[in-house]
Amino acid sequence: MENLINGLKNNRAFAFSSFLVLLLIGIALAAPLLAPYDPLEATMKNAYLPPSSEHIFGTDKLGRDNFSRVLYGASYSLSSVLLLVAVIFAVGTSLGVLAGYFGGKVDTVIMRISDMMISFPGMILAIAIAGILGGSLINAIIALTIVTWTKYARLARSMVLKIKKRDFVEAAVVNGGKPTHILWKHIVPNILPLMIITAASDIGAMMMELAGLSFLGFGSQPPAPEWGLMLNEGRQQLQTAPWLMFFPGLAIFLTVVVFNLWGDSLRDVLDPRQED
Repeated sequence: MENLINGLKNNRAFAFSSFLVLLLIGIALAAPLLAPYDPLEATMKNAYLPPSSEHIFGTDKLGRDNFSRVLYGASYSLSSVLLLVAVIFAVGTSLGVLAGYFGGKVDTVIMRISDMMISFPGMILAIAIAGILGGSLINAIIALTIVTWTKYARLARSMVLKIKKRDFVEAAVVNGGKPTHILWKHIVPNILPLMIITAASDIGAMMMELAGLSFLGFGSQPPAPEWGLMLNEGRQQLQTAPWLMFFPGLAIFLTVVVFNLWGDSLRDVLDPRQED
């Protein structure tokens, strides 16, 4: 926490990117107040209206206001990707810590499962799993968690193997420290900064993958105002109503750029690359 506060004071890139992240979250939370129309209300007589003063992002095939849907999509898409990253972080880090600390059969089982998952192309495997489970946001999150946790598990395991050989951990073991105490007091706090940086840097990529599953029909389902789904709904009218794809695509692009910049600057602030 102290590093973050100092980073906000001394690192302009981190302060600026943090402001942009908070701005995005603020827009998502304030969507009901900012949106001029109900994002789910269909008015067929207003179908395919181009951008104007009344509908600044135009309307879709059902006459729904595109600007309102993009605003609500910020809440829907951001909450989805943050939940996804949190689940992947928790599952992958926990399994990696267990494998690295206890070793033996626990390590063998977890790492062999990890090797098996890595042998398949990630996005293709996610599509297959989501297709088997059925198209829904929860199933898309489950599919991406299954194919992505291995990255966190391998990173956490390698760090635990390194840290548990250090003098302060060996001293804790000699003094009769229980495994749970050693893990929570000595190992987890030392690997947490790098794991958080990894999670923050993955938010943009996970948003792209989640939007990709929704675009393909394996994620969010109509009439949800999710950006990937909105791209799918607008692709058939790309030539006649390009605003249906342009504005959701621009929202995804800007969000991914902001979170990538924030992840890079967070790495500079926490700077876990240090040796004792």
